[in-house]
Amino acid sequence: METVTLAGGCFWCTEAIFKRLKGVEKVVSGYTGGNMEKPSYEQVSSGSTGHAEAIQITFDPKIITYKKLLDVYWHLIDPTTLNKQGADTGEQYRSVIFYHDDEQKRIAEESKKKLEQSKYYQDPIVTKIEPFQNFYPAEDYHQNYYENHADQPYCKIVIDPKIQKLMLKYPRLA
Repeated sequence: METVTLAGGCFWCTEAIFKRLKGVEKVVSGYTGGNMEKPSYEQVSSGSTGHAEAIQITFDPKIITYKKLLDVYWHLIDPTTLNKQGADTGEQYRSVIFYHDDEQKRIAEESKKKLEQSKYYQDPIVTKIEPFQNFYPAEDYHQNYYENHADQPYCKIVIDPKIQKLMLKYPRLA
């Protein structure tokens, strides 16, 4: 098994997407990229911790590659908006790929460069690629949020369309 840590806006959304991919064994919502140890949701939401909402994915590289996970990531977030995803704004919603080793860094940089060259997005890609330093799991009520609250308006309005986009773009992965 391997691990990847990604920040791309609300962790409820990204968790719901990546949990649906074949080869993904576990997805944990949490906080990373800041200086405060064991921050709470309220502290991260204040924008004062430097942390981003993120997910940590444990995956089987024999079934799904790191490169393919990044491809899904690039197409299910907006990598052109700084500190913003949809209606969520603030540094805690920034998009960052946190690499765990030199090989992940190399693949992430190649992936970003390929996406930029493709002109898939008209605006410049602002997603950062940074070394992984720490990850603090979010509170229990944030874990498996979509599965536990699929009837909530946020899930219906924001997460459901992302899942539909995943199914259309990557039908063999889900």
